[in-house]
Amino acid sequence: MSYLIYIAMFGFGATIFLWLRDARIFFRTGLRGYRKAAYWGVLYGALSLLGLQIALHVPDFEILGLGLILAGIYLITNRKKEKIWTNEGTLQRFLGSVPINRTNKK
Repeated sequence: MSYLIYIAMFGFGATIFLWLRDARIFFRTGLRGYRKAAYWGVLYGALSLLGLQIALHVPDFEILGLGLILAGIYLITNRKKEKIWTNEGTLQRFLGSVPINRTNKK
């Protein structure tokens, strides 16, 4: 097993983490941009999962799998979203702990 497999696993985990963070921010705030990001995050997570499966099961195509994972990470971080961060700390931003201000929910 190559060291690239561990990089692929970490990249897949990062993609899933970013998707779940966007979903958490949407559920806490109800903002449209984060709803779309959470929906698209499912697709980008599936793309990263496909890349992980290729990297794990097809030894000659590990680089292709890593490329798919990197594409998933790039696409999930490149979505337009509303600005919600003001002066929060790094840990709060990392975890997506925004104050609950529901805009679309009652």
